[in-house]
Amino acid sequence: MKTALPFQPARLFLAVAAGLVTFQTVAETSDNVSQDNDNQEIEEVYVWGTAVQASSVNLQRNSIAIKQADHISDLLRTIPGVDVGGAHSLNQRITIRSMDDKDLDITIDGARQNTYMYHHMGNLQIHADILESVDIEVGKNSVINGGLGGTVRFRTKSASELLEPGDQFGGRAQAGYNTNSGSSLALTGYGQLSDELDVLLYHNRVNRDNYEVGGGKIKDANGNEVPGTNGKVEGLEGTQDDTLIKFGLDINEAHRISFGYERYRDEGDYSYRPDMGLATDTSIAAVLDSPLTWPTNFDRDTLTLNYSGDVSATTSAFVTLYENTSTLKRDESAWLSSTAMVRGNPASDSAGIAEGEARLQGLNILMETALGHHILTYGAEHTRYNTDYEFKYSAGTSNAGTKNTSDESSKANALFVEDSWNATTELTIIAGVRYDSVSMDTALTDDTFSDVTGGLELEYAPIPTVLTSASYTQLFKAPEVAEVFIGAGMGDSENPDIKAETGVNREISVGFADDILMADQFSAGATGFWTSIKDYIYDYSDNDKDNIGVMVIKGVEAYVGYEKDNFSSLLTFSRSASSLTAATGHEDYEGAGIDRQQGNTFSLNLEYALPSEGITLHGDVQTVADLDGGTDLDSPSLDTAKDGYTVVNVSAMWQPDELENLSLTLGVDNLLDEYYASHSSRTGSSFHPLFKELYLLDYEPGRNVKATVAYQF
Repeated sequence: MKTALPFQPARLFLAVAAGLVTFQTVAETSDNVSQDNDNQEIEEVYVWGTAVQASSVNLQRNSIAIKQADHISDLLRTIPGVDVGGAHSLNQRITIRSMDDKDLDITIDGARQNTYMYHHMGNLQIHADILESVDIEVGKNSVINGGLGGTVRFRTKSASELLEPGDQFGGRAQAGYNTNSGSSLALTGYGQLSDELDVLLYHNRVNRDNYEVGGGKIKDANGNEVPGTNGKVEGLEGTQDDTLIKFGLDINEAHRISFGYERYRDEGDYSYRPDMGLATDTSIAAVLDSPLTWPTNFDRDTLTLNYSGDVSATTSAFVTLYENTSTLKRDESAWLSSTAMVRGNPASDSAGIAEGEARLQGLNILMETALGHHILTYGAEHTRYNTDYEFKYSAGTSNAGTKNTSDESSKANALFVEDSWNATTELTIIAGVRYDSVSMDTALTDDTFSDVTGGLELEYAPIPTVLTSASYTQLFKAPEVAEVFIGAGMGDSENPDIKAETGVNREISVGFADDILMADQFSAGATGFWTSIKDYIYDYSDNDKDNIGVMVIKGVEAYVGYEKDNFSSLLTFSRSASSLTAATGHEDYEGAGIDRQQGNTFSLNLEYALPSEGITLHGDVQTVADLDGGTDLDSPSLDTAKDGYTVVNVSAMWQPDELENLSLTLGVDNLLDEYYASHSSRTGSSFHPLFKELYLLDYEPGRNVKATVAYQF
């Protein structure tokens, strides 16, 4: 069966042909294999993990397995141009070139995940262990994809990919323990129920505790220890349960249908604002005479029906029908014990149960047809988005027995077609056009936004080992439905003049891959980009959502990879900077950047396999430079400077000859016990009229020893 290309051919060349890091984990030599040490054949076994592919670089499956990823940041942070802010389980916030997850098209098994629940948390909740692969487009380079700043496609595991040839059933048990701080247990069963039908059952439970920061002290903006703290970040303790059931039906060799249901539950006594850090949480709780943590539940239920098949000798089809429902609920009845006054009203009158629900329903159709020297990719997307909010007041409040409710909705449709034409042996021309239409029924606007956008890319390979490309892609994004958890538009001001964001992304790139310098594979590449977003929408412009000007983001991503025998290395660099040219009436924002902007970032990944011992060693280092303070949108008001940091992670995996299905992994994250927060998280000092000075720092964990034992049968 043919497979449609999810990204532009140039992007795939830079990711795959570069062959950056083919980390191999090997197991016991079979009995019939030659024992000649000079030319020993090794049987490679499947290692449970996640294959991560990005348009800016490529990482292979086993490099992720050995890192014992238990947070999305473990998967993605070393990819140039990509970062994950937020250390809390509720605050996994992917950023690409400083643009946060609201500007990205994020899917799990084809189901969109862009449910804007709460501005103090991210738009993605999933555990890394369940993922088979992650495909990332860094920046928008194709009309096939709708994200303003890029696309992230997560795909969960399937029985058809886990079963070894000739096996009918299989399973796996995995237990993990982190000293800082938590444990996990995952059980998986999968099998071929008939020649046509396969099934996978998966469940993973993670128990998280409050972890300790690097250096063991919670500090304020002046570097002094925050009174009443003990070095641990309160408000993290909870459990996450991720359950997946997936059926696959092979109608025949050319057609396959799969049905999946994923049930994700996150429950704990969590901080009120998961993204702001313990120093801020402590200060606010003291002023409001309120608890530091609150009983919180986040639920996500995702249903997907996928079809893939060859509808003719030259045409393949990929169809996804889905429903994704997210619910956030918090028990705020503890406000009853508060003696504080807020805006002249007793804080106790805010006691109650808050609940928000966001439901995405959609249909995606992607077709690919080969016509001589042309490959046509075309399709359609339809999405319905509904949000509901309810707050029930507790007995003892002035509004006891009543509730506030609100809801909003939108509908989005898109059509696209793209032609990849091999004009000559060296030159490929990729041209496409896309139509988007978004109808909104919200407090902000009751209007329809539509536009036709196009894209053009030229790929030129002067010699087989070199590929260059230049692209120009137009952008479009309609205004967003309001976040759910603070009222689903309740209290928002109408803005009949709001416009959709439009603009352009320009890129130029070069990639090289060859067996020079005594390497089995040496590769290098770089991408320069310039993104301009007209009518940039800022949610807090004079407390209202409005278009405030033209935002320009520019930068570069680069990599160098080297492979020799059992050794692999990958060095990457990324840089981006943003600046706003303010529109009339918004001059105060002139020159402002994006708050999630990251400093110059270097990362180094090293891998070495010892096949005869069944051991693989891994190490990675990420260094992020300081960022000077300046005017940033949605940033702290007193000090926006960001401290740089260096984080070192090491690990080793052992698969003993005596037990070929057993794997033992031991590692240390943040080996140097660095005290830091990601630049894509909340950082800096701010002044609030009620809470006075606040120090925002979403502290990352300090040194963390991790051990994992897994048995696959």
